[in-house]
Amino acid sequence: MKIKLKTIVLSWVAAIVAVLPFSVSQAQDMEQFVPALVYRTGPYAAGGSGFFGGFEDYMAYLNLSDGGVNGVKLVWEECETAYNSDRGVECYERLKNKGEHGATVVHPLSTGITYRLIERATADKIPLISMGYGRTDATNGKVFPWVFPLITNYWSQNTAKIKYIGMQEGGMDALKGKKIANLHHESSYGKETVPILEVQAEKYGFEVKHYPVAHPGLDQKAAWLDIARRYKPDWVILRGWGVMNPTALKEAARVGYSADRIVGVWWSGAEEDVIPAGDAAVGYVAAGFHPSGKDFPLIEGILDVVHGAAQGNISPQRVGTIYYNRGLVAGIVTVEAIRTAQGKFGNKVLSGEEMRWGLENLNISAERIKELGADGLMAPLTITCADHEGGGPVKFSRWDGSSWVEVTDWITTDKSLVDPMIMDSSMAYATEKGITPRSGMSMGSDCG
Repeated sequence: MKIKLKTIVLSWVAAIVAVLPFSVSQAQDMEQFVPALVYRTGPYAAGGSGFFGGFEDYMAYLNLSDGGVNGVKLVWEECETAYNSDRGVECYERLKNKGEHGATVVHPLSTGITYRLIERATADKIPLISMGYGRTDATNGKVFPWVFPLITNYWSQNTAKIKYIGMQEGGMDALKGKKIANLHHESSYGKETVPILEVQAEKYGFEVKHYPVAHPGLDQKAAWLDIARRYKPDWVILRGWGVMNPTALKEAARVGYSADRIVGVWWSGAEEDVIPAGDAAVGYVAAGFHPSGKDFPLIEGILDVVHGAAQGNISPQRVGTIYYNRGLVAGIVTVEAIRTAQGKFGNKVLSGEEMRWGLENLNISAERIKELGADGLMAPLTITCADHEGGGPVKFSRWDGSSWVEVTDWITTDKSLVDPMIMDSSMAYATEKGITPRSGMSMGSDCG
């Protein structure tokens, strides 16, 4: 009897072993790999940890609630860049070949790293998503087919910022003769808006003076003394990152410059930027392409499913903050592009080329946003082969000491000003690099 039972068990084991390699192979084939170039340490950790906390929570939510995306599980691996461009390149090289078809898409979350990866990702045929940051002229998909500054690029955002200032002054004509100080992080990120500000200053008749602040931005005393005592601008644009932001608000208060005359970029407008500044931040206004807050069905679902199962990728207290919600928006555009590509290529693991098609045919309607439980979290978005931005509008919010309060509706950006600049700059890049821009049937075969 024992021998017979042993024989039966061995037969079962043999049968399982015979099936197992096929099953494992199938499971691996159905995993879409997304690398995470995070920074959870250093002076920019608040942004990096918040963003990727939201991004990873969204992927975990889809895996737990839906089994992934149409049967394809989302998997990821973190690599710590510390917001350092060299380390960002190392992380990209370490992760780009993971998964069945390599990296699906890369979010560098750094303008400097984005610049460094453009040629590598183009050669590797891996889409780069620089949502709300990065190289602005990469909006031209004819010259940069693998780079996606989705939603709103830096130059577009700057036109909305000047519109907001114009609204406070009584109209764009009232900007004539005004003075604006541009206090910016001394990096490729910080310098990105200098050209558009110069063009806008000439168009509207205001004066602009640029104040670079060296990394990480803790030493601003001399700049603020010059701003408050000598230059005396009507407005200050704060283009900081990480610890530079609360430092700027404290220094402004120290020299008596009112916070309600400072307008921040969306990388200077999170809870982690204002809470450490205390009362010095009250009245400060920042741009944004999404709000903060937890009052969305999607976030309620994530708290219940992901954090309820103790699988959250950030502390529950930070869920719903600006940086967290930005990560959620990044997760939505990434997954919706995967769904779009699956609609053409089938419900399978996608290659980078297939993912690019999904991005270039991305259309996230208001109805779809509502279906996702994210109504009000982001504006509708349409991407084309030529336009890798989507021209999204911008909102402004004021910090009241305990929360961000929206003070405007969506403000459209000035494409009539930005588009010609993008065309000139991108075509100069094409000439410098010997790139033949996509056009005609080539665009059709690549995109349609």
